[in-house]
Amino acid sequence: MKFTLSWLKDHLDTNASLDAILAALTDLGLEVEGVENLGDALASFRICKIVEAKQHPNADKLRVCRVEHWPNGPESKSETIQVVCGAPNARTGLVGVLGRPGDYVPGLDITLKEGEIRGEKSMGMLCSASELTVSDDHEGILDLPEDAPLGARYVDYAGLDDPVIEIAITPNRPDACGVVGVARDLAARALFEPEMGKLKPIAVAPHAGQFPCPVQVALDPAVRKEDENSAPACPHFAGRLIRNVKNGPSPDWMGQRMKASGLNVINALVDVTNYVAFDRARPLHVFDANKLDGNIKVRFAKSGETLEALDGKTYALDETMTVICDKGGRRVVAIAGVMGGLATGCDETTTDVFIESAYFDPIRTAATGRKLNIVSDARYRFERGVDPEFTESGVELATKFILENCGGEPSERVVAGKVAKSGRNGVDRKFKLRPERVGALVGMEIDRDRQAAILEALGFTVGNPKVKQWNVTVPPWRPDVHGEADLVEEIARVASLTKLAAQPLAREPGVAEAAISPLRRRAERARRTMAALGLNECVSYSFISDAEAAAFGGDAALRLENPIAADKSDMRPSLLPGLLAAAARNQARGFGDVALFEVGPEFFGPEPGEQREVATSIRVGAVAPRDWSGARRSVDLYDAKADAEAALAAIGAPVEKLMIDRETSPWMHPGRSARLKLGPKNVLAEFGELHPKTLKLMDVKGPAVAAVVYLEAAPASKAKSKARAALTLHDLQSVERDFAFVVDAKIEAAAILRAAKSAEKKLITSASVFDVFEGPKAAAQLGDGKKSVAISVTLQPTQATLTDEDIEAVSTKVVEAVKKAVDAELRS
Repeated sequence: MKFTLSWLKDHLDTNASLDAILAALTDLGLEVEGVENLGDALASFRICKIVEAKQHPNADKLRVCRVEHWPNGPESKSETIQVVCGAPNARTGLVGVLGRPGDYVPGLDITLKEGEIRGEKSMGMLCSASELTVSDDHEGILDLPEDAPLGARYVDYAGLDDPVIEIAITPNRPDACGVVGVARDLAARALFEPEMGKLKPIAVAPHAGQFPCPVQVALDPAVRKEDENSAPACPHFAGRLIRNVKNGPSPDWMGQRMKASGLNVINALVDVTNYVAFDRARPLHVFDANKLDGNIKVRFAKSGETLEALDGKTYALDETMTVICDKGGRRVVAIAGVMGGLATGCDETTTDVFIESAYFDPIRTAATGRKLNIVSDARYRFERGVDPEFTESGVELATKFILENCGGEPSERVVAGKVAKSGRNGVDRKFKLRPERVGALVGMEIDRDRQAAILEALGFTVGNPKVKQWNVTVPPWRPDVHGEADLVEEIARVASLTKLAAQPLAREPGVAEAAISPLRRRAERARRTMAALGLNECVSYSFISDAEAAAFGGDAALRLENPIAADKSDMRPSLLPGLLAAAARNQARGFGDVALFEVGPEFFGPEPGEQREVATSIRVGAVAPRDWSGARRSVDLYDAKADAEAALAAIGAPVEKLMIDRETSPWMHPGRSARLKLGPKNVLAEFGELHPKTLKLMDVKGPAVAAVVYLEAAPASKAKSKARAALTLHDLQSVERDFAFVVDAKIEAAAILRAAKSAEKKLITSASVFDVFEGPKAAAQLGDGKKSVAISVTLQPTQATLTDEDIEAVSTKVVEAVKKAVDAELRS
């Protein structure tokens, strides 16, 4: 919002400098966004007089003027210079405004210099109002009264040396949408900075009506109704008719202030309503009474009704919108709280005017403005919340300005409804305040009397400040205050949060231990391990499209009510969509081989706690670059398994005890994917190839494998020490023995290894597969449906060197264990 310094001083009796006021405003939460002063730009332009004006000898539309001016002010010696001027009103004896060489003309964006025009020297410029950006008048140069002080600065004479202050209004400060609200804040700051002054009286005197108002007002019962879910649309309406007014231009002081605020100057009647909106944050409207037909009624609009508004556009209305009607409610003449109608607007022919001041529900007004896409100063204030108790005073203030500017005779005031209290059920809002809460919440020690004085200066009523707990009444112009914390904030901002001293937090002696949760530690270990495997880390959105969410196990519970974008409509049930989308983008740019991973949450419900931390990797394409040696190969499920096992080992999971389960998620390839489980139910990881349909959906080409590790599923380590165990070395040499077993072709190699390891747990330290013989040749030699699996078993003695008998005994146990587990036979 913009306002001039003189406008502010109409309500604030202050001697503070402009810089002090600007600093205080920002500190109070009304951030200053800029300051403009036309007086600075026009400081060098002075009032002069044309001594002689004659026709230019070489141009029909130019005149050569001898101009008397006073370069150093009225008390200095005058000088006479020649100026060539093309204005049609340039004449001998005219009192105007002169710009000298070196002066900057803002309306033309030029700096003056001496010149020669059609053979005649010109030592300056006689300026028009538009050239000085005073108004849009460019028909001729400024023609001042004969008694204008010659040699004086034009900005002083015209009252233009008035800085324009622009402040940012936060949505919770509707009172600051008026200059009075800004002045009230500064007056409260005077408790700490006395030079800020005090608030001038702002009460509005009532005007006695000279005749009954011929226009009556009625409120439809529906707009006065209040229930648990909504406030009344229009509980209070006040108006007055003023007859025999003379509508014309506004007085200069009002016009200049409105222009400074960015408002259009229209005519005296309309300008009064706009001025009051910026002065007191009270939107008003004026109707040409002679264009109204009958009495006024406020009701809800009907479907199909339309209104041609003051902006020249026609708007279609619906049943949720509040409207003002004439003809006893049959014709819509204004959209309540948003904009008036063109048919009943005031113009230069208006002689009788009806002033409307009403209170409209902020929520309904905001919804109406959004539906109709109308942004007006009235809507801006109503939707934030105007002072409901200033409704009738708004009529009186408008009456005052109209009588001063346009004359006329006021009628008696007409009122419908009753004053809308800012609290529910017509009760003033009161909140408890414990003065000690200021120190507890803000950390500032402010004595009780000073706290009470701050609140009283802002318009709050404290009552008895001597009691332990105050019962503070909130003024009607502060709908943003809803409790004790808001009252504390008001006290703190007036006292200035810049005075808040930093206080170090108490801490125990010594170096504090890093507070890292076990889950965070697991995530970091998995992250480092996957990066060491050559995978590149990604950080993707937690939001994905509904189609992607459905393909990876999502449902309606994960859908966002207000997504940031159409393709970010659901919380991700898996990290795979984000990684595959990144792989697709890389492939689209020529990078076919991709290895990525991400550590983060995936969601299985909308409530807190319905998420789990996972580490997910994908590999797409080949595992090595193209090479003459032929080492390049496509990724397969064993690459994914290696990633999963490495991550599990890093977080301390017992990898050697895990079981393979072929039941996997539907987005994985059946038969080429598996799960790693610890026991029958605890799934620690999932790995394998991705389903071709999944790759098609995500637009990924080529073979792709994935590994998903559930970081929270692994059991906690039982080790008491966080340090890594030392490497164990044995003095005795280990012994390796090989076995080849004939088993059914469907038997998994993992089952053979588990059986072999369990045969002699004290001596057998490891077992691994080194050969598999299967296929048609195996069937011909071993029998249909058979295969041969060769394993190597390592024996590590700890007490004494193993003898042949010891080795043979262990070998026998291995054969028997494998035979019993998978019905195997030792291959001869």
